[in-house]
Amino acid sequence: MGHKEDLLEGAKRCLLEKGYGRTTARDIVAASGTNLASIGYHYGSKDALLQQAFLAVTEEWGERVSPEGDGGAPELPADPYERFHAVWARLIGAAEASRPVWKLQTEVVTRLDDDEKLREAIKEPQREGRLGIAEGMLGIDPEADPEKARVAGLLLQALATGVMIQWMVDPDTAPSADDLTEGLKVLMGE
Repeated sequence: MGHKEDLLEGAKRCLLEKGYGRTTARDIVAASGTNLASIGYHYGSKDALLQQAFLAVTEEWGERVSPEGDGGAPELPADPYERFHAVWARLIGAAEASRPVWKLQTEVVTRLDDDEKLREAIKEPQREGRLGIAEGMLGIDPEADPEKARVAGLLLQALATGVMIQWMVDPDTAPSADDLTEGLKVLMGE
């Protein structure tokens, strides 16, 4: 790897260990084995590097917890409730390992009112994430039915955020895949 890749990897480690607001340029340099000038040369600024690192962390997390995260597209159940349960079981099963990523995401959200560049940097990846979650959890092809994928993704993204917060606050009473599936059935009138 070159300095650019080393910086990105170092910044990702710092974000997960120290958080967005507490990571300094010197921390990144120490974690990457590079030098301060490399940040400006490759990324323009520490903030631009942190934005790229944050996007990379969240994308990598999404890939790990997606149904395809084990290296191949598994056969998910055809029944929508069983499919919903299977995907949520995977996501919730990774809750403890995901905690540093969730903590980072929560911190970043609290910074958005004061950091317009950060807000702009994450808008498009958030939109893409909605489509990805609709495809991964419900099997909706965003190219075949973009509006259906968009609205399903909005709902699933909102649900994922709520589940994440509940797991961070109190894992003992946070929802399980069974709880979420049963709750969905109640909402659907079953």
